[in-house]
Amino acid sequence: MTDMNHALGNPLNAPQTAEDFAKDYWSGVGDYVAQAPSIASAAMVVDFNASVWTARKKDRKASDDITSMNYAARGVANVSKNLLGDCEELRAVQKFAANVRNIHYSMTMPWSDNGSRLLTTAQYFRYNEVMTDLQNEFRRLTDAFLQEYEWEITQAQAKLGAMFNRDEYPTRDSLESKFGFRISYTPLPEAGDFRIDIGNEATAQLKSQYETHYTQAIQTAMNDIWHKLHDNLTTLVRQLDVNDEGKGNRLYDSVFDRAIELTEMLGTCNVTQDTQMEAMRQQLERTLYGLNLDKIKNSPTLREDTRKNLTAALAALPSLDM
Repeated sequence: MTDMNHALGNPLNAPQTAEDFAKDYWSGVGDYVAQAPSIASAAMVVDFNASVWTARKKDRKASDDITSMNYAARGVANVSKNLLGDCEELRAVQKFAANVRNIHYSMTMPWSDNGSRLLTTAQYFRYNEVMTDLQNEFRRLTDAFLQEYEWEITQAQAKLGAMFNRDEYPTRDSLESKFGFRISYTPLPEAGDFRIDIGNEATAQLKSQYETHYTQAIQTAMNDIWHKLHDNLTTLVRQLDVNDEGKGNRLYDSVFDRAIELTEMLGTCNVTQDTQMEAMRQQLERTLYGLNLDKIKNSPTLREDTRKNLTAALAALPSLDM
């Protein structure tokens, strides 16, 4: 469980009241002088892909048998078989890859329709460290599966019965290529950096279209942080509430820790130097500094003050159709 004393560096004391939160929301922002670097120097584009063998294959004979037995037209039913049955080692790799994607999404912002994400330079070193550790674990889990692969094939023969076909199983060497963990970083071009020799008028039109796309993409990335914060604070406020019997709802470390992480991201991901985002970061630091769930659970007053402060923070978020 994260303690805000260590996670945040603004040493402010006792929790504010909701009234103080609302009154002070914009205080201090005047000191936040935006010596803003260009977006291109404040962020980069990152692409992540994890590939895992599915071990699934369509069984054409079984599919034809099913349709024939049920007097159905050919092609209306497909039988897909799991070549290894229930292989724990392979399932571990598949689940891990899915979790890594979630971590990747949580540390980056949307950028393009092809899946590329925006990563701020302030977030880069932490992201790279986390993903490197995850890549090493992915390789370990993959190696553990590959070591058991031949044994799993013999087990599958008993599990699949007449559906077993040894020719459907790749060799271990070819199977290794079906597992991959790839990260690539691409510089983010300036909005006005459009170099193509197609005539001044056409170039100006393309540059205008790109600048519109560029601006919209940046705004989408920033809105993603607001949406994540809204969802997290909504959940945390609900957990901090007390039911009709006077008993507090269950609090989860993961939700509280995520609130701290998102508070930090309001700073590290604020590539546009947005003053509203900076004001929210400062106010959430004031609310969450020094807190952990043990303190909140042991103090009904602290619990209620925190709930009111976060409720006020929710009300201060930009609407964004949330």
